[in-house]
Amino acid sequence: MAFVRAIVQAYGDQGMDPSHALQAAQITPSELARPDARVNAAQFEALNAHAMQELDDEALGWFSRKLPWGSHGLLCRASITAPDLGVALKRWCRHHRLLVDDIVLRLEVTQGLASVWIEERRPGVFPAPALREFCLVSTLRFLLGFASWAIDSGLALRSVCFPYAAPAHADAYALMFPGPARFDTPQAPVQQAGLSFDASYLALPLRRDEAALRAMLQRALPLTVRPYRRDRLLGQQVREALRAPGPGCTAQTLAAQLHISARSLHRQLQAEGLTLQALKDEARRGRAVELLRRSHRSIKQIAQDAGFRNEKSFARAFRAWTGQSPSEFRRQARASPQADQSARATGM
Repeated sequence: MAFVRAIVQAYGDQGMDPSHALQAAQITPSELARPDARVNAAQFEALNAHAMQELDDEALGWFSRKLPWGSHGLLCRASITAPDLGVALKRWCRHHRLLVDDIVLRLEVTQGLASVWIEERRPGVFPAPALREFCLVSTLRFLLGFASWAIDSGLALRSVCFPYAAPAHADAYALMFPGPARFDTPQAPVQQAGLSFDASYLALPLRRDEAALRAMLQRALPLTVRPYRRDRLLGQQVREALRAPGPGCTAQTLAAQLHISARSLHRQLQAEGLTLQALKDEARRGRAVELLRRSHRSIKQIAQDAGFRNEKSFARAFRAWTGQSPSEFRRQARASPQADQSARATGM
C-alpha cells in the first residue's frame, strides 16, 4: 500500500483526483488509510494503467519531467533487436538517459558478476522518501522484468541494494526481487541502488520478436508486477552451489540458496533436461577426480570429501563413472602427466 499512496501523492502534486484510479483498482479509502494493508498484483497493475494514462506520466511523478505514455515501450523497442541480453541492457541504459536526467543507469561486469546501478544525479528531486523508494524499486523492476521476458528466463539475483533504511514493508521485496535484499545501515552503508546477477546471463540470446513485443505492450505492467519464475541457467546455478557439497546439500537447502521452492527446483531442472541427482553425481565426480590427481590424501579421505559414506560405495561409483578404480585412476594419472594435462585441456 505504500506504493499506492505514492501514486495518490502524484495525483495530489498535479492537483488531480485519484478516486477514479482507485476505483478501477478496487481499492477503498479505508484500505488506503491502513498502514498494513496490501494489494494484489492485479489491483496494482490496474491502478498503474489508469494513473499512467490519466497523468500522462509513466514515471508517476518521480522525475523532474514527465515520461509520456509509451516511454517504456520505446525502451523495449530500442532493445528488442539486440543479439543478446548484454547488448540489450547496454541499449536500455543508454536510451534511458535520453528520457530523464534525474538518474543514470549503468551496466558493469566484474569477475563474472553483472550489475546494473542507478546513479542519482539530483538527490533532492524527490519531495518525499516514499517517491524515491517507489522510483528506485520501479526502475529496477522495469529493467529486470524486460530482461527476464526478453530471454524467456528469470535472473537469479545475487543481491539487490537500496540506499535507504529497510521500510516497514521490506518483506514485499522478496516478491519483487528473487534474491537477497540489502538496505542502508550505519554498519553497512549502501551508496547506490542496484542489482547483481551471474554475468553468464548476458550471453543468452533474446527470444522475443516485434510481434511478441506488441502483444506484451498491450498491458501496462505485465513485466514489473509478476516476477518471472523460469530460469534457463538454473542448472549452472546448481552446479556452482554444489562445487563444495556437504552433508546438508539437499534439494531443500539448494532451493533456499536459490530463492525458489524445492518443487520448482526439480521442475525447472527437468525442463533443462537435468536432474538434481545427476548434478550431484557430476559434482562428486569432479571433486574426486581433482583430489585423486592433485592431492596425496588416502582413498578413504577422498571418499569422505566427495560426499560418500564409505570407501566401498565410492569405489563402486567411481568405477561406474570412469571404468577404473580410484587407485588405478590415480596411478595412471601420475604415470602419464602429459595425458593428464591433455585430458584437463579438453575437459575430460
